[in-house]
Amino acid sequence: MKITHIKSRQIFDSRGYPTIETDLTIDYIFFGRAAVASGISKGIHEALELRDSSSAYDKRGVLTAVEKVNKDIKGSLLNVKFHSQEELDAFLINLDGTKNKSNLGANTILSVSIAFAKARAQFQNKKLFQVINNIEESFRLPKLMLNVINGGVHADNQLDIQEFMIVPTKYISINENLKIACEIFHSLKNLLRKKSFNINTGDEGGFAPNINSTYHVLDIISKSIELAGYKLGLEVCLALDVAANGLYKNGYYNFYGAKIRLTNHELVEFYKDLCNKYPIISIEDPFSEEDIEGWKLINRKIGNKVSIVGDDLFVTNPLKLKHGIELKLANSILIKMNQIGTLTETINTVNIAKKNDLTHIVSHRSGETEDTTIAHLAVATNSPFIKTGSISRTDRVCKYNELLRIEELLNKK
Repeated sequence: MKITHIKSRQIFDSRGYPTIETDLTIDYIFFGRAAVASGISKGIHEALELRDSSSAYDKRGVLTAVEKVNKDIKGSLLNVKFHSQEELDAFLINLDGTKNKSNLGANTILSVSIAFAKARAQFQNKKLFQVINNIEESFRLPKLMLNVINGGVHADNQLDIQEFMIVPTKYISINENLKIACEIFHSLKNLLRKKSFNINTGDEGGFAPNINSTYHVLDIISKSIELAGYKLGLEVCLALDVAANGLYKNGYYNFYGAKIRLTNHELVEFYKDLCNKYPIISIEDPFSEEDIEGWKLINRKIGNKVSIVGDDLFVTNPLKLKHGIELKLANSILIKMNQIGTLTETINTVNIAKKNDLTHIVSHRSGETEDTTIAHLAVATNSPFIKTGSISRTDRVCKYNELLRIEELLNKK
């Protein structure tokens, strides 16, 4: 597979910030285009996202990254033949030459890595999920984790917890579970309106009402599920992304604008109470990535009943994951490609999780694009869950729509 064309450009993500998009052609014919998502709530150990040093674009331009592709990477890859994704990604990692991809940038490298995978899918006359993982004899569709109420840094409200999600569990089918999600989403919208809350949406398409109580939010979501005609805990469960890095300061977790300060032991009791009152099946980033004691505590206390998901804790990094497995910090990992920077490293991290009996959840970022690669990644790796926002806003819904197309293809086969 000879790379015969590479072209990168600056485009804009769902929050109105610049991001990088790269086109790549194999053998003058087979084309791939990849746009890279970007997060606002980040772990400190994520691979470096290359941004411009100038004040243009609110200091978030990616013209430097674009230039890296169009000059440095293009100059090294053009007319070079690669036999596999692993070979291409290893070449890019060596070209960067740093541990955290601070030379070329993880966003820069990932745009080329995914574009190559898409061109390779055309080259092999296959779908993207089939070339991402061609070992699996069968593919499993993920359950959907839909963010219906936003808080934290994703919304302009007083909610401490960043994401409140519904998880339709009644069916295997994406189509049928999206029907449930659609009906609950609009039931929730009507209920919020009836209670005189605003129905503006946050970064990930969920509603962002000005509520400051976690219990109040979960009560409203539970009621909306009931009003939509579904059984809470049997047909629809709940999940949380706490994003506790944003709450942690000087050894305490600050809730309600620091009016309440909890130790990690007190916070575990809070989570236990939530799980006793509501059918919560997953809690993401319940503690700061620095609070190793908190992670050990919650995984020991409720890890046998609830998925304890490391996002900022693991940042899709094989070494960070291995360390967390040794310390028994969590039983699940969130997978975000731009945290590590290549498709190969992402797959390696997933495989480490599988070998050690950790579940994995393929995830979007708060700054998304129309790129649907994560839908294919979830199917390719037989991910139990995919997390890609609410059932509103094209940047979120395009991933669900791509899953519908994949489901249609798999059903035909």
